[in-house]
Amino acid sequence: GQLDGGGKMKGKTVTRGTGLSPFGGKRSCRRVSITTVSAKVNAVDSLKRGVGTCAKVSTKGVSSSVRVASVWRERTGGRRDQGSVSCRAGGGSAYDYDVCIIGCGVGGHGAALHAVQQGLKTCIIEGHDIGGTCVNRGCVPSKALLAASGRIREMQNEMHLKAMGIQVGSVSFDRQGVADHANQLASNIQGNLKNSLIALGVDIHTGMGKFVDNHTISYGLPGRVDVGGQLTAKDIIIATGSVPFVPPGIKIDGKTVFTSDHALKLEWIPDWVAIIGSGYIGLEFSDVYTALGSEVTFIEAVDKIMPGFDNEIARLAQRTLITPRNIDFRTGVLATNVKAGIPGVKPVEIELTDFKTKEKVDVMEVDACLVATGRVPFTQGLSLDKIGAETDRRGFVPVTEKMEVVGKNGKPVPNVYCIGDANGKYMLAHAASAQGISAIENIVGRSHVLNHLSVPAACFTHPEVSFVGLT
Repeated sequence: GQLDGGGKMKGKTVTRGTGLSPFGGKRSCRRVSITTVSAKVNAVDSLKRGVGTCAKVSTKGVSSSVRVASVWRERTGGRRDQGSVSCRAGGGSAYDYDVCIIGCGVGGHGAALHAVQQGLKTCIIEGHDIGGTCVNRGCVPSKALLAASGRIREMQNEMHLKAMGIQVGSVSFDRQGVADHANQLASNIQGNLKNSLIALGVDIHTGMGKFVDNHTISYGLPGRVDVGGQLTAKDIIIATGSVPFVPPGIKIDGKTVFTSDHALKLEWIPDWVAIIGSGYIGLEFSDVYTALGSEVTFIEAVDKIMPGFDNEIARLAQRTLITPRNIDFRTGVLATNVKAGIPGVKPVEIELTDFKTKEKVDVMEVDACLVATGRVPFTQGLSLDKIGAETDRRGFVPVTEKMEVVGKNGKPVPNVYCIGDANGKYMLAHAASAQGISAIENIVGRSHVLNHLSVPAACFTHPEVSFVGLT
């Protein structure tokens, strides 16, 4: 449909506003709700100029070429100075696709949407779940748990409610109901992401991708002969994400010793939980567990709690989020050996070693232990040697400021990019999405560098903690 000068459309709901583009400059945005369609298209304006129009349009039931062309017309006013919108690969093309994206977390999904909006024939290779860590084992289910536990904490604060004239009786909760809420939300969003890609004509190939050369990818799943194949693309984007890091000496059983992946299932609520690490993940889970009645002990290697936070914010967070709650902490110690227990029968044993002297100083016995020591890139098995590249000592794929993969010779590998947690620049979901858009901008010839100082970070405790900029 066409919007008139006032931003109105007959029989439709349209809102119009302006905001700051994450890539600098102002942009005008319109949200169009069309009752006959359901999948979303996020058409981002030309970031080269920093000013443009962004439309979010539901488009189910419309052919791919019509959908993309409609968004293009909405974005450009019908001008053709930004190139053809029709997919370039196919026909006489030497490649199966213009862009192939290995991994479909938030970064890969964002890159795919922007690629289609630029008229690129796009495919995704995904070996696990659409949505990646954020949707399935991270941001989404953890925020659902935090929302539910936050409500419980609020209703349990009888004195605060009484001061406002509100009286409440005994507050209880259904553990399985809380867990089901988080799982269902993640499942719904995963389905929405997959449907949005299908509606846009993005091909989804199942398997783990690895390089044959810088234009060819083979993919498959271990033990599956019915899944796999090989394809070619002019440009390839690595978006394989990350997995929880488990230090040496710690054996995960998924029941009493677990990572955030297991904790999100909320299979039981231990009376006493030790959390190794006091970063974003550890702090958020301390918020959940204490609201649900657990006691928490942080184990931190350095001499202060929350070492990754700005010092001023860390002091305020300690005074607000730790001191008033059933939380204590041990700093300057490493959990060098953790032995799993049996829920309600045998405790978890945690051997503590002084970080500086490396001497054993204590053994803790708790009901459960959450390992929240950060994340490491999931970059094994990509066969980077086939394209003359390799990971650094931590497993990250080195990239330029334009997200181009850097080869062993120190020069960019032609037509290969890496975004998100796999490159280690900023391990946040929305940073991955912004990097994906930036990579596509460079692929289509509009030179772009993402300003990572403009990317915010947040810890969704009660109250929340947030950062942006130099500090």
